[in-house]
Amino acid sequence: MQLISESKYYSPEDYLKLEETAEYKSEYRDGEIIPMTGGTTNHNQIALNIATLFKLGLKGKQYKVYIGDVRLWIPRYRQYTYPDVMVIQGEPVYTGKGTTTVTNPMLIVEVLSNSTKNYDQGDKFLYYRSISEFKEYILIEQSEYRLLQYNKTATNQWQFTEYESENSVISLNSLELSVSFPDIYEGVNFKLTQD
Repeated sequence: MQLISESKYYSPEDYLKLEETAEYKSEYRDGEIIPMTGGTTNHNQIALNIATLFKLGLKGKQYKVYIGDVRLWIPRYRQYTYPDVMVIQGEPVYTGKGTTTVTNPMLIVEVLSNSTKNYDQGDKFLYYRSISEFKEYILIEQSEYRLLQYNKTATNQWQFTEYESENSVISLNSLELSVSFPDIYEGVNFKLTQD
């Protein structure tokens, strides 16, 4: 006999209430709460490097750079998520109470891991594309020199570029900023295993 387990449905309000007191972060996916796994040191190093490069490269310009702890609400797909790095042009547009959840990133960076790479490249990208301000998506491998870049060129049109050389320089069209692999991967040890 097979047991059927029923999954519980959570409203966005249920999720936010639980998230306030949770010991770890979770994502919300249209009624389901998904615990987030811990990141590796390579994952953390890459996210920190890219956020630092953005912060320094955009100094004095009208952009805000946020990392891992700022939540993103995607209303069309009823998703709450924590991108690794987000860039917002101008001021953040908040939802709910406080300043923990934004709705208007123009650029999002995700550092890929074995457990999330398919989701990050598939459904999550679909969800992100519903954000009207969203113009650029960067996916960075943590176990090798590899970066995937998607630039919005027109409504419902995205240009894809892949970089694999350890000396690659990436031009971020939405920010008018360039970053190099040596800077992105500084301090990363490819010999370490990932999740």
